[in-house]
Amino acid sequence: MSDIILSAHSLTKVYGDYKALDNLTVDIPRGSLFGLLGPNGAGKTTFIRLINQILIPTSGHITLNGAPITREDITRIGYMPEERGLYKNLTVMDQAMYLARLKGLSPAEAKARIRKWLAKFEIENWAGKKIQELSKGMAQKVQFIINLLHEPELMILDEPFSGFDPINASLIRSCIEEMCEGGTTVIFSTHRMESVEQMCSHMLLINKGRGILQGKISDIKEQYKEGIYRVEIGGDNINEMEKWSEFVGWEDIKNSQCKAAFIRLENPSEPNAMLSRLCGIGQIRSFAEVLPSINDIFIKAVGESKDSQNV
Repeated sequence: MSDIILSAHSLTKVYGDYKALDNLTVDIPRGSLFGLLGPNGAGKTTFIRLINQILIPTSGHITLNGAPITREDITRIGYMPEERGLYKNLTVMDQAMYLARLKGLSPAEAKARIRKWLAKFEIENWAGKKIQELSKGMAQKVQFIINLLHEPELMILDEPFSGFDPINASLIRSCIEEMCEGGTTVIFSTHRMESVEQMCSHMLLINKGRGILQGKISDIKEQYKEGIYRVEIGGDNINEMEKWSEFVGWEDIKNSQCKAAFIRLENPSEPNAMLSRLCGIGQIRSFAEVLPSINDIFIKAVGESKDSQNV
C-alpha cells in the first residue's frame, strides 16, 4: 500500500473568469495530520469540496489510494465543515442514526457506536434531547461525533475548534490525535497557526488558488530558518556583545540576572566557535537555534507569493 492516501494532480476549478484553484498538485501522506492553510479566499474550501465530490474540477483530478476518486468513496471520508449543519428538530440519537445509516452502518452497529462516543464526551444523557435544545458547544460535540461514527479512512476538519472552550478544545484535540495514531488521515483546515504548530506533521499553504508551500513541517522550518541563535547569558561584560556584527538584540528575562541575546550566524558551521566566544564574556545558561513559527512562515511565504505574482 502506498504511503500517499490522497493526491491532487494539476487541480483547477474555474468560475467564469475566476480561478478558485490554479493547477494545484499535492500529495497527502497516509496517517498524517495534514494542515491546510491559506488566507481567506485562497481556495481551501474549494479543494475540500472537490475531495468530497460536492464540486467537479474544471481540469486535473484527485486520486484516493492511487485510484480516481468517485462518489462511492464518500463512505470512506468524514467531513466536518466550518458552517455546522444539524437538523434542529431531531434528537441527538435520531440525527446521529440517520447520518450513520447514510454512511452504511447497520442500525445495531450505529447505535452501539453512538452510545460509545456520547459516553466518551460525557453527553450520553442528551441522546433524547433535540438539537435545538443544546448549547452551541454541545451541538459542536454532536457534530464532531457524527463524523466519526463510520470510522473514516480520511477525515476532513474545517476549523474544528471553533466554538469550543479550552477544556472541550483539548478533548477534541486528543480525539484527533488518537485518530491519527489509529491510522486515520486527517486534513485540518484552520486559521489557528498555533494548532498547526502543535499538532500537524505536514502542511500545504495555498494562496490565490496555488500551492505555494508544502511538505513536512520540520523540513519547512529548516527551509525558512535564518541562522539566528538565542543565548541566555549573565555576567558583567555581556554588553560587549552589542558591538559584535552578529548581534541582533536583547530579550529581557523576568526575575533573572541573565539576559537573552539573539545572534545571527551566516555560516552553519560557526555555532561552536560562537559558543567559545560567548564563554569568554559570561556565564551561559542556554544556547539554541531559533526556528521560525508557522505564523512567521505563513506571513513570509504569502508575501513572497504576492511579490512573485506582481512581477
